[in-house]
Amino acid sequence: MSSFRTLDDLGDVTGKVALVRVDLNLPMKDGSATDVTRVEAVKPTILELADKGAKVLLLAHFGRPKGQRHSTMSTSFVQGDVEKVLGKEIMFIPEVMGPVVEQSIGILRNGDIGLLDNVRFWPGEEANDPEFARGIAAHGDFYVNDAFSAAHRAHASTEGLAHHLPAYAGRAMEAELKALDAALGNPEQPVAAVVGGAKVSTKLDVLENLVGKVQHLIIGGGMANTFLAARGVDVGKSLCEHDLKDTANRIMDQADHAGCTVHLPYDVVVAKEFAANPHSLRVCNVHEVAEEEMILDVGPQAVEALGDVLKTCRTLVWNGPMGAFETEPFDAATVALAKTAAALTEGGSLTSVAGGGDTVAALAHAGVKDDFTFVSTAGGAFLEWMEGKDLPGVAALK
Repeated sequence: MSSFRTLDDLGDVTGKVALVRVDLNLPMKDGSATDVTRVEAVKPTILELADKGAKVLLLAHFGRPKGQRHSTMSTSFVQGDVEKVLGKEIMFIPEVMGPVVEQSIGILRNGDIGLLDNVRFWPGEEANDPEFARGIAAHGDFYVNDAFSAAHRAHASTEGLAHHLPAYAGRAMEAELKALDAALGNPEQPVAAVVGGAKVSTKLDVLENLVGKVQHLIIGGGMANTFLAARGVDVGKSLCEHDLKDTANRIMDQADHAGCTVHLPYDVVVAKEFAANPHSLRVCNVHEVAEEEMILDVGPQAVEALGDVLKTCRTLVWNGPMGAFETEPFDAATVALAKTAAALTEGGSLTSVAGGGDTVAALAHAGVKDDFTFVSTAGGAFLEWMEGKDLPGVAALK
């Protein structure tokens, strides 16, 4: 694992200004956040720095204002939610640089926290303008990045600042990087990957990267239909990208050469209409799907066999559900496999790392989100890491 500096490498920070990049892009309803997971994730870093006597300035984006001020996208909207989670009052600062920021730093006492306005109000942020980054950096003594979810973007606040100030990974970033390294960087073998979701087209790079790194590739969701069709299976009315059958065959060939076993379902749950508990619901062999039926979940025999595969593995990486889990009973395969993985993790035989929006929701639905070794709430950044890409925000900390 490439080394990067953490808060453990900081000396005395009393009276020093910490510029801390966090993810406060919270889902809102009626003026308050519906989910404060992202604030809870960065709480340890913020409070640790404050407790050590630093003046903590939080840098974040909120929505997509595209380089212009929008009153509805000010970070002041999340100030109350952040205060509630931290258990501390924070000062809102309506700029990110200049005299207002300088005056505010003068008012803040050691251990106080300030929240700068939406860094995306300025076009220099997304352009990663060095002058813009330098302007923000002028107010800080050191920089901490605790926003892995924004690490795949080379913006001024996620990448540029690290070139102007001593840069450190916050506690959430540190935990994420250690977990990801344990999953694909330097994992205990054998490794299994579960990749689900609707479309092969959105996970092509992920699949091509994984076949060279894992011993077992378990494909579920709508994308399994494309792989089944590539193998000559008639998938009826199922969601299927027929134009990608050659691509699916190429991935299976690559897996074969790399010694990676691709697992596709051999029994499936089908129905003629997509609805909760439909009358036409049945379980059948993949070769028995009728013309008017669609595959909506992996069948129970395949799920049991996949559970046996996980029992032989030491590491699991999971992205995407096995079926249409939002609608019962097409959540059964996802729930059963997730519970098996959770039990193996709790038993100490499996390191399990999962990520991506749908995945987090699916694991929460199965009641096992807290039982995996690590669950990443970073969507795009987690996917790009699974694709084997270098993340600018992480590279800048090395």
